[in-house]
Amino acid sequence: MTLEPIAEAALQMPPVVPASVEPWPSPRVAWYAVFVFSLTLMINFLDRGLITLLVPSIKADMHLTDFQMSLVIGFAFVFFYVFLGLPVARLADTRTRRTIIGIGIATWSAATALCGLANNFWQLFFCRVATGAGESCNGPATYSLLADLFPREKLPRAIAVLNFGFMLGTGFALIIGGAVIHMLRSVPPMHVPVLGVLRAWQMAFVIVGLPGVAVAGLVWTVKEPLRRGRLMVAGSKKARAVGIPLRDVVRFLYDNRAVYGPMFLGLAFSTVLSIGTLSWGPSFYGRTFGWSMAQVGLISGLVFLVVWPPGAMFGSWLAERWQKQGHDDANMRVVVWAILLLIPGQVLFPLMPKAEYSIAISAFNGFIAAWVLGPQNAAIQVVTPNEMRGQISALAIFIINVLGYGIGPTLIAALTNYVFGSESQLRYAMSAAAVVLAPLAALSIWWGLKAYGAAFARARKEWS
Repeated sequence: MTLEPIAEAALQMPPVVPASVEPWPSPRVAWYAVFVFSLTLMINFLDRGLITLLVPSIKADMHLTDFQMSLVIGFAFVFFYVFLGLPVARLADTRTRRTIIGIGIATWSAATALCGLANNFWQLFFCRVATGAGESCNGPATYSLLADLFPREKLPRAIAVLNFGFMLGTGFALIIGGAVIHMLRSVPPMHVPVLGVLRAWQMAFVIVGLPGVAVAGLVWTVKEPLRRGRLMVAGSKKARAVGIPLRDVVRFLYDNRAVYGPMFLGLAFSTVLSIGTLSWGPSFYGRTFGWSMAQVGLISGLVFLVVWPPGAMFGSWLAERWQKQGHDDANMRVVVWAILLLIPGQVLFPLMPKAEYSIAISAFNGFIAAWVLGPQNAAIQVVTPNEMRGQISALAIFIINVLGYGIGPTLIAALTNYVFGSESQLRYAMSAAAVVLAPLAALSIWWGLKAYGAAFARARKEWS
């Protein structure tokens, strides 16, 4: 791993005080932080997952096309990531991270509730923009903080447990969202003072959004840990952290392009496919098999809750096992094997003649897909200097959100409308996307395994 920019900065400064000599936080402190951040991630994906179930109702009330709906789900949500992602990430590398996370949670939760007050496309669009702006504060600060709470060999497991929040949020969004929609369908539009008339789908947004504002307060109960492995310059009263100019971050990425390039390229291909499929999954079951959104939500949500958590723990265990066996590329090796094993199911599940077959394949795929949650995120943290973790994590999250949510739903919608020519052909659009994108994702990650393993080995020598 190339560290020249940091080394050059250190040569021009007073003696370095190594932060790594301090003991790690106690397991109680570290795992409490994981619990709180998992809860915030659950709220995050509860907000995100709800809208996929509300697609039919929103389209009917606002008279939107699949393409317009894809913009609301995807492009609007990621719009502010383009402008806020890097500035927020730089703050995460130098400021109190729990404050950044707390402000973000409160913002996106309030914006989700405001989606329930929208009465036309543009109002809903800009509420989704605000939701994305709040969520841009979460990822870089959270992953940077976890890397200072857990030793590197335990980080995949910690991140896997953190992602229980993603799994619970997505699963409960489908189950609770479907139940709320079913319940509210029997409730006529309500007239709320000041707010006016609210339809069922609008009330669902308000019900799901408001609790997150309260959850934001929990973040301030987490202790901000010492930034470990960071260059600290001795001062007269206390040590201060060495800041890294943006140009040096760019230079570091360029010097290590063989490590980060394949990793991020594979992430881009796999995320576009997975987010696109996830976003249109409920509509697929409704259009192809005639399922109600309540039925889709209950069954899909249960699948998430049953198969994804053990899959995440298995993936982190596998990465730890391979690492102990001497495989420096263990984290990314798990990722490439998971992607390869997913390809047949991703192509075939939309084409099944019965819903039961599609659900069975989706459950099997869900177990395998969950393998990557811990290793993929840990892979970035363990080969990245502390001073850059927030910013480089932000680049990965930028790919997930801007490409995944910005392109994924729209790609599937465009294939449905403009290639296959009918909304009833959604299943073929999903399968066609998998045929192209899944192999490209696997090939990209495989291409970078050797360089990543070498970077991990160099980083391990620096820890010892």
